Amino acid sequence: MSSNLHPMLNVAIKAARAAGAIINRAALDVESVRISQKQINDFVTEVDHAAEKIIIETLLTAYPGHGILAEESGQEYGAKHSDFVWVIDPLDGTTNFIHGFPVYCVSIALTVKGKVEQAVVYDPTRNDLFTATKGRGAFLNERRIRVSKRTQLKDCLISTGFPFRPGDNFKSYMNMMSDVMQRTAGLRRPGAAALDLAYVAAGFTDGFFETGLSVWDVAAGSLLVTEAGGLIGNFTGEADFMEQRECMAGNPRVYGQLVPILGKYSKFASAGDKASVRQAAAEDSPIESASTAEEELTNPDASASSGDAPF
Repeated sequence: MSSNLHPMLNVAIKAARAAGAIINRAALDVESVRISQKQINDFVTEVDHAAEKIIIETLLTAYPGHGILAEESGQEYGAKHSDFVWVIDPLDGTTNFIHGFPVYCVSIALTVKGKVEQAVVYDPTRNDLFTATKGRGAFLNERRIRVSKRTQLKDCLISTGFPFRPGDNFKSYMNMMSDVMQRTAGLRRPGAAALDLAYVAAGFTDGFFETGLSVWDVAAGSLLVTEAGGLIGNFTGEADFMEQRECMAGNPRVYGQLVPILGKYSKFASAGDKASVRQAAAEDSPIESASTAEEELTNPDASASSGDAPF
């Protein structure tokens, strides 16, 4: 830890490294880790719980008057009405971890009156420590980082996350991915959103988008991105995204080019944009396309009115 860092950030780093040590020990024999399922394709392990426990103990020992919002225990610990709230994801990328796929991290952020002011994302497999304090820049292993300088989307590498929960709109996501893939140098799905955002901050990727994320997935990463000179928001480009379950980030030029591509898929998109997305999804479904074609053969007026169906 550095004496030049904010004291609260130093405590967060201590907590993240302690959690990382637990995760690394467990990774040596991942087959013996006990796993339970929160919902379909959404796993939690004894390692998540142990890492979260040591993080909370470390933070509350230093700051007993602070609040806690953690992925596994919610607001069970800490002060209930503090202006200072630690937002914790003890193991982002649990599915990767239980398969031995070495892409996962610890994410810790401090919000003050709802605004993120301290951030740590720690990758224990590489011993990579991403940190940021509001107004002081973003760092990787104490080296200043900046978002990439690429200006043309065709040269850019974009990261994302795939939908995996029951009820997720898979057709819409496939169309979204198709729209992005055709315009970029490549699309990647590492599987840990906090690390994805850290990679945008470091310039390893040029942009990121995903739906269905919770505040503990994005809180720390959001400060890393902005302190590294990037932008982060929802798909329409609005900055108030933290609890809207859609997230887009990138360097300023890339961010500006992603908004018109992804904006129509936002829950905040206009009715016209939503209708066009619905129509595209229907056209990509062989069953729906076949039934539409059959209807047009038997009822020539159907195609003229079908676009006016309610969303």
